Amino acid sequence: MRILNSGITEVRGVKCWGYKRGKLGLGLVHCKGSIVGVFTKNKLKAAPVKVTMEHIKRGRVSGIIANSGNANAFTGKKGIENAKKMAKIYAKELGVDESEIMVASTGVIGIQLDMSWIEKTFKKVFPKLSDTREASIRFAKSITTTDSFIKEVVVKNKNYTIAGVAKGAGMICPNLATMLAFIFTDAKLGSIELMRESLKTAVNNSFNLLTVDNEMSTNDMVLLTSLNKKLVNFDDFTKGLTKVCLELSKMIAKDGEGATKLIEVEVIGAASNLDANKAAKKIASSLLIKTAIFGCSPNWGRIISALGSLDIEVDENITIKIANSSKEICLVEKGKPLGTEKLAQKLMKVSDELKIIVNLHKGDARGYAIGCDLGYKYVRLNSQYFT
Repeated sequence: MRILNSGITEVRGVKCWGYKRGKLGLGLVHCKGSIVGVFTKNKLKAAPVKVTMEHIKRGRVSGIIANSGNANAFTGKKGIENAKKMAKIYAKELGVDESEIMVASTGVIGIQLDMSWIEKTFKKVFPKLSDTREASIRFAKSITTTDSFIKEVVVKNKNYTIAGVAKGAGMICPNLATMLAFIFTDAKLGSIELMRESLKTAVNNSFNLLTVDNEMSTNDMVLLTSLNKKLVNFDDFTKGLTKVCLELSKMIAKDGEGATKLIEVEVIGAASNLDANKAAKKIASSLLIKTAIFGCSPNWGRIISALGSLDIEVDENITIKIANSSKEICLVEKGKPLGTEKLAQKLMKVSDELKIIVNLHKGDARGYAIGCDLGYKYVRLNSQYFT
């Protein structure tokens, strides 16, 4: 399996393009295949989510249209009409049924779409659809909001190619994030049911382990499109798909609004997988822990406090370590503080990727979560986002 820093046009048969100016963007993808998706659990789902959830029931796709800068959420019947109109505009140009167009939006909640801008920009983007590297980059940029870099990844092996693009930097928590992720493959799994099962497994082991600020968006979606060209083994493909989703998740965490450090949390020795995952997610999402990491403070007491607040099997027999890619420092060994805080602080100051390892010494279960630190820039970005 090879991992490439490339875009969705690595999958032959995928064409795209995008336009971005200021806060507003519009992107198009054109390809014909089978499609499945997973969506936000937010009860106030945005109009494009509702429309796409209806369209995706047929399992066929010819195009995706996505805009940034306006979420088209909490916009009532007019919002639904506008989301459907976006699909209709694209479907007409492709000569397909509207149900084969998936719609996505991201941005500010509660403002109606400027459909004149959408239509005008569509006319600029549609003629430029292509399968070039530039096209992938243009599309990736078009769907960004507060992102500081585009997020693309490709996994290749001799049997298939999987390419994904995502946006997301804030309003991120487990059960998806304020993110859009579009994944394409030439692999053929044989049925929509198998595609759905593979995507669910991949998302549960990647995006649903991700937290930036413990907020759940109205617009989240992950769409998987198969061009059905190469018959593949389900387990092998799911491994590759999970890798794509996990790499995109790490990029989102690393680009967390105002973030300076990527954090991976591994909890081992738990009594159950449920306990382990609860603990990992709590540590990754704790504001006190996130701010301590931003300040390079190895305040392991905050980890102890977070663990004790959970309904899990835990006592003082806990081991806590902090590590980067080359070094590991133990702070607490089976309940005994080791006085290694200064060493840990030095490691934190020179690392932009950290791992927190916690052993509960209660069993053999493991858990994992992905997050980032939280600093001054997060407050500034989000206090100014609406204006």
